[in-house]
Amino acid sequence: MKAVLVNNKQAQQKFLNIVEKLYRADKAYIRPLDQDVEKVFDTKHNPFFKHGQCVRWILVDDKNKTIGRIAAFVNEKKAYGYEVATGGVGFFECINDQKAANLLFETAKQWLSERGMKAMEGPINFGENDSFWGLLVEGFIPASYGMNYHLPYYHNLFKTYGFETAYEQITNIIDLTIPFPARFTKIANWVAAKPGYTFKHFEKSKAEKYINDLMEIYNDGWKDFENFVPIKKETLQESFKQMEVIMDENLIWFAYIDNEPASFIVLIPDANQMITGFNGKLGLLQKLKFAYRRWRGVKRMRAIVMGTKQAYQKHGLESALFIKLGEYVLPKNQYTELELSWVGDFNDKMLAIHEATGAKFAKKHLTLRKML
Repeated sequence: MKAVLVNNKQAQQKFLNIVEKLYRADKAYIRPLDQDVEKVFDTKHNPFFKHGQCVRWILVDDKNKTIGRIAAFVNEKKAYGYEVATGGVGFFECINDQKAANLLFETAKQWLSERGMKAMEGPINFGENDSFWGLLVEGFIPASYGMNYHLPYYHNLFKTYGFETAYEQITNIIDLTIPFPARFTKIANWVAAKPGYTFKHFEKSKAEKYINDLMEIYNDGWKDFENFVPIKKETLQESFKQMEVIMDENLIWFAYIDNEPASFIVLIPDANQMITGFNGKLGLLQKLKFAYRRWRGVKRMRAIVMGTKQAYQKHGLESALFIKLGEYVLPKNQYTELELSWVGDFNDKMLAIHEATGAKFAKKHLTLRKML
């Protein structure tokens, strides 16, 4: 076995296509679009290259068959916010063979060590944590767009090598065919009617304003979390650009108190229900199918991110935002579930909001860590 650097088109295709073999018998698996994976490694599309670097490998056996893959990266903005310099590994896929997994991990470890890293976390993304982040260990159901799906034995491969859980990522689901709990609805309506409180949904024609508002709220609301790195406008602009093809303006809401940006929630229709069966490709036929499925509508939404300024985190704004969403979503009689993904086990406030909505547990991912 040997690890081969991905530095040409042939190796790139092998990196992408290994999932076809590994997940062939798994009916729940939906292959991400190849173009979405490749954007992570494209210096022109991924703004994280301005303050970081990444590399990837495939693993081949003695017959030159691809049996695994991994990526390693250093985010200079975040690496030194830990007790020790920490890099990342991600996009891990492997046959059920500990020696193969160990060689992948060792290859990434050596690269990270050469760049001064003392620990590594994974599987994570060379980008924001709304996509390709965490190891699935519970809830092996079809993933929503951007969420990692893994084979059950992967957890043992990580643990045996020496990775330990850094934190858990909980995903809950709201059944939209059932009304919100009465207490939740009563409080939300009371908040929504308070003087000086206004609620607006995103408008593409005013995208810059809303992106600025989101950045202001997010960076204030999350600033005290460990290892937090403020989000940049260019990162948000790229994210909204990528979401544009499936975006519904009425699923992105902002709350204002006396015209000050205070809280927000971003939902998207689940594009995985539009790309299922595409096998990662997006040619002409797939584009036609995608357009039809988007027009027909999907049954699931995914909440990508929520945030509230610290000064307003006990004002019930999140509840009111859910009510505003419901005023648009429920009469459509289209969506049957809302996936609230993912929330770290350290975020008690957000988990409490999930519970208040009546959401039920759906799945768990882990962010794992190993000292080098």
